[in-house]
Amino acid sequence: MSGFNPQRGFGVYVHWPYCARICPYCDFNVYAAKARDTAPLFDAILQDLEGWRARTGERRADAIFFGGGTPSLMTGDQVARLIAKVDELWGLNPDAEITLEANPDDAARFADFSAAGVNRLSLGLQSLDDARLKFLGRTHTAADALAALSEAQRHFRSTSIDLIYALPNQTAEDWRAELARALALGADHLSLYELSIEPGAAFFQAVKRKDWSPLDDEHAADLYEITQELADAAGYPAYEISNHARGAEHQSAHNRIYWSSGDWAAVGPGAHGRLTVGPERWAVVAAEKPPEYLRQVSANSLGWAAVDALDPLAQARERVSMGLRVIEGFAATDVTDLGLSLDAEKLAEFAASGLLTNDNGRIALTRSGRLMADRIAGEISP
Repeated sequence: MSGFNPQRGFGVYVHWPYCARICPYCDFNVYAAKARDTAPLFDAILQDLEGWRARTGERRADAIFFGGGTPSLMTGDQVARLIAKVDELWGLNPDAEITLEANPDDAARFADFSAAGVNRLSLGLQSLDDARLKFLGRTHTAADALAALSEAQRHFRSTSIDLIYALPNQTAEDWRAELARALALGADHLSLYELSIEPGAAFFQAVKRKDWSPLDDEHAADLYEITQELADAAGYPAYEISNHARGAEHQSAHNRIYWSSGDWAAVGPGAHGRLTVGPERWAVVAAEKPPEYLRQVSANSLGWAAVDALDPLAQARERVSMGLRVIEGFAATDVTDLGLSLDAEKLAEFAASGLLTNDNGRIALTRSGRLMADRIAGEISP
């Protein structure tokens, strides 16, 4: 097995698990912020970073991503110290992307985050409609969202907004109007997600109780087509199934590392990472609950709860599933280099059906194929 490939990129993911309020659609590893003393967790994350540096050896980071949870609940000083620690341990490339996810409620801290070194803000608007924001459990209004985006555009070289569509009773006309409004706001990047009902989220129980019904697949697919049509026309072509940018310079460099099967060190409760250590590729999961994470870091200088060395088959399947998410797809050699091969019969079948293309060994989904990405990945993988 080969070692770390810098062409695939190296990033650092920092998970801040606290939220002012837990949204009913969210199944991430999050906890109510309340009046917590966050200093012990912050110190543990710093120590966790040091532990991973000892195992990765020398590298330079292409990206840092502060996710959550709600990392915009952190202070500017905390963010600055974490960025400085990553730079001290690995070194940051001169054009490194440093992203922080934020809620509109925290706009008063945007200037501090910019001063700390964040250069890209990902803003969780989720909707531009007050009634839908209330349904989604958000604490901000549409007016708050617009004001927060305006503030972000003053401070960061790149801004991204998240929106959720395919909400109950949302019509094609509803979504077309809302998306057109969002596209006119001048953000550099949009992440446009279909509402997903996940088992760990409050919405899962609501649907189980039949409080409301999600949109059927056909209706949701229609909204996806509207998304592609309007975003393309506005100069925001998709570069990944759910992500659109006006220019390559505004694509998410950190997520590109995921999709290209690169390496990222992941710190904070419940964080998931992938790292090439010597000849092995590790799948790493940190302890989920903050107290457990603190104990792990104290005992081991690392927050890990599970580390699995991925065999060639697991690596190949990840490369296929991640590679199919991006518009340019992946190279078949990503699989054959691991001593395995794709299912030629299935490749031919999906190509004949107009769901994927195979251009001299580069496999990519068509727009129709993107609606079936998981199924296609499973069927063409070794």
